[in-house]
Amino acid sequence: MRVFIGLGNPGPRYVLTRHNVGFLFIDEMLKSSEILKSYDTKLYQAYIVNFHSCDHMLLVKPMTYMNLSGIAVKKICEKFGIESTKEIIIVYDDVWLPLGKIRIRKDGSDGGHNGVKSIIEELHSISFPRLRIGIGPKPEGDLVNYVLDEFSDDELNLLWKVLKVSLEAAKDLCENDIVKVMSRYNSLEVS
Repeated sequence: MRVFIGLGNPGPRYVLTRHNVGFLFIDEMLKSSEILKSYDTKLYQAYIVNFHSCDHMLLVKPMTYMNLSGIAVKKICEKFGIESTKEIIIVYDDVWLPLGKIRIRKDGSDGGHNGVKSIIEELHSISFPRLRIGIGPKPEGDLVNYVLDEFSDDELNLLWKVLKVSLEAAKDLCENDIVKVMSRYNSLEVS
């Protein structure tokens, strides 16, 4: 089973903010998938779906708010018996990447992202794959206001194209070795 966990903040205030591209990714994945069974609890929302060639996939939108994402991720792993962190793929925004680029990694540090930091703390591991979606360039001013601000119309048009490419990368991650998928998508730039 593959577990795609999109990071974001719940509630209408945050829907189209830069910090919610992980949630938007999960929403787009759900639109293109047949839902088999859904789960809903106070701490997270999870959906088990068939998606192209994946036998089963768990799609997760943690409802703990970004900075406490690790609590929900740990509970999901426990509830569904996910023993290896290599089965999960965290999808989130990255201010270090320009809008139009994605980056897939096998593991690594939190890169200053509080949601990823929380996951590392709760799982006691940096060894989980990530799909980072660029929202940069990183601003000179207040980072918090930037990531919690909504995309402009032009940025949204580009983001929908990026999310489509991200879904193709997700399908590839179900079918192929992560190194091969990294070489295919990490150099792409959507325009």
